[in-house]
Amino acid sequence: MTFVFYDLETTGISPAFDQPLQFAAIRTDDDFNEIESINIRCRLSPHILPSPQALIVTGVTPEQLVDPSLPDFFTFTQRIAELTHCWAPATWVGYNTIKFDEEMLRQAFYQNLQPNLYTTQSNGNTRFDVLGAVYAAWQRNPGLFEWPVDEKGAVSFKLDRLAPANGFLDHDAHDALGDVKATIHIARRIAQDDPALWSELLAVRDKRQTLQRLESFRPMELIVRFGGTPRSITGCFCGRSASNGNEVGLLDLDAAEPGFLIGGSDDAIVKALSASPKVIRAVALNKAPLLFDIREPKPEHLRKAKMVAGVPGFRTRVGQALASRYGTAPDPSFLPVEKQIYAGFYADSDRRLLEQFQQAGWDQRRDILRALQDTRLRQLGRRLLAFHAPGLLSPEEHAQFVAFVRERWMAPDVRETEWTTLEKAQKELAKLRAVERVDQRQVDGIATFITQREQWLS
Repeated sequence: MTFVFYDLETTGISPAFDQPLQFAAIRTDDDFNEIESINIRCRLSPHILPSPQALIVTGVTPEQLVDPSLPDFFTFTQRIAELTHCWAPATWVGYNTIKFDEEMLRQAFYQNLQPNLYTTQSNGNTRFDVLGAVYAAWQRNPGLFEWPVDEKGAVSFKLDRLAPANGFLDHDAHDALGDVKATIHIARRIAQDDPALWSELLAVRDKRQTLQRLESFRPMELIVRFGGTPRSITGCFCGRSASNGNEVGLLDLDAAEPGFLIGGSDDAIVKALSASPKVIRAVALNKAPLLFDIREPKPEHLRKAKMVAGVPGFRTRVGQALASRYGTAPDPSFLPVEKQIYAGFYADSDRRLLEQFQQAGWDQRRDILRALQDTRLRQLGRRLLAFHAPGLLSPEEHAQFVAFVRERWMAPDVRETEWTTLEKAQKELAKLRAVERVDQRQVDGIATFITQREQWLS
């Protein structure tokens, strides 16, 4: 199997309300030899205000945001989806990709009506995150790397610090292709200097295999990081979520005596999931959890794990507690359509229509939208028509689109507003003007661009 190392540069930090502007990837063999690469950019979608801070960090200019020679976001997304098919089977890997870039890609596929949102996990594809591998190196073989520190003297796991500190001297930080090359450098270091660790890390790509290992009830090491430096806990499988087969519970064998929970109330199990420190940890099987076999478990850990293995009813109760943690989900129809991404899978008939949609012209796409059952898809599709074929809209539909953009951009700067608004943009610009090391010509250019976007509303 090959690796696809990839990275995105984006308009901001919200997967739901920002968008990628650059996608870079290098496909390699198992020894990290390059097979092929790609580096593409796209234009800004009409309804998005970019974060000025993000533009400063990535170096993307206002001119690039509207460059007519670049593909639009819809075409850009089509190209990435094609790569996930033609490069399959492969492991899609990056640096913090599972938490950020994967979510960005999934939203891009969703908002541009791709039939498969999980394409980096289908057709034989798997996913992996080198940031997690770095955490494992810190815990299991700290001599693998020179560990940089930040301005406060704390160890930094950021790629733009770690890669240069370990011999990668050509790092073009915050450029997608530069970050990809730096990530390959870090992965190669682990694989070459500690092949046993690298092999163990790759094993967690397969969630079915990971579940089988857990269901042996052998004590396992889980590496976690919640601020500070990574640490490990010794735990054993204690149940699978009743509502999400990708989530399991891991009982910390040093934190509690299983008998108290086995004989305790359901509330006690729920509290064990939310305690600090947690007695039972939720583990996502499909996010390459940092789980390792323990060659010689302590007798005490084996005893406790055997207790859990012998009480199936306890594991059922843990599964129910895992499912109940979030209470009753709000009606998704009251959420912005972007936040409804996980409000149900598409019907097979809609999936087939989306496949046609990707190949059709915009006249045909309008007709396909009318045939879709899923209201989310129809809403997103009407938005795409407004972006790419405004001539197909009635005057009323065009007015509705302008009103939608105005509502987004004029929204108050409160916690619920996850996107960049005009008010947020002005606050960011003011902060940037107070930073001496920031090129103020760049700030002025971004400010002019934001003003031009605002004028479009009027």
